[in-house]
Amino acid sequence: MRKFLLAGIAVAMMATPAFAANYRFVIVPKAMNNPFFDFARDGCLKRAKELGNIECIYKGPVEHEPATQAQIIQDFVTQKVDGLAISVADVAAMTKSIEAATAAGIPVITFDADAPGSKRIAYIGTNNKEFGVALGKQLLKMRPDGGKYAMVSGGPGAKNLAERVDGVREALKGSKWTEVAGSPTFCNDDPALAVQQMTDMRTATPDLAAIVPIGGWPMFAPEGFKAFASRNKKDIDSGKFTLVVADTLKMQLELLRDGYANALVGQRPFEMGEKAMDTLLAIKKGEKVPEIVYTGLDLVTKDNVAQMLK
Repeated sequence: MRKFLLAGIAVAMMATPAFAANYRFVIVPKAMNNPFFDFARDGCLKRAKELGNIECIYKGPVEHEPATQAQIIQDFVTQKVDGLAISVADVAAMTKSIEAATAAGIPVITFDADAPGSKRIAYIGTNNKEFGVALGKQLLKMRPDGGKYAMVSGGPGAKNLAERVDGVREALKGSKWTEVAGSPTFCNDDPALAVQQMTDMRTATPDLAAIVPIGGWPMFAPEGFKAFASRNKKDIDSGKFTLVVADTLKMQLELLRDGYANALVGQRPFEMGEKAMDTLLAIKKGEKVPEIVYTGLDLVTKDNVAQMLK
């Protein structure tokens, strides 16, 4: 029950408190305990301050909980905010929420995770199929000899994550890599659970040659991830076991630098937050906006991790 109680806690910040904002735009993450979304929040706040007439409100479920996300959105519809940017935790649930917001005259865009069949006006974020392909290609480049691999995913109802899984499989199709039964696992964006699932998979399949988390969740528990990697360090160093992980937060870059992973493929959540504010403001002004805005990827290995950390 704790997560339902905590989900009511708001983090609402005015970009420029000295005057009344013309517009109140809300950015709704899948989970506020996921540090990935902190960067989207920071980008939102920065851009709102630069624009000068916007209040950036950041609020979502504390933990990954689609029903709570839907309730939070309904609350903002009742408050008649001026725009919503949503990272969609569950497509079916959010499609209904987006329809309700739109019916109330509130423009809705998505970021990070899309609901393309909904009434959202635009999507800002990663091309998730290409993201998955990039993860798979990085593994194939590092280990063309192949072997058994597994993936760790987040929530089973998230379309963006399903696209990443498809992309990894597409990149490895026809290669010497084979996916093990039970892959992907679903950690529901819980870092500790993601680490435990990696441990369980390696225990169940001792000759598992690679794990590809399609989100950064296990590294968001850096000490737990480090403990897992340390137990497998001999195989990582010898090339028998490979870790290619999504996202490039600072803690992840440090783990890669220190030899606890082989490669990272990163998104750009700060830009997602910035562009969400620009897009919602343009919509309110009656301007035409692109339906899709991709923010790009970053490929990081030991060769360029020091540069990324600067």
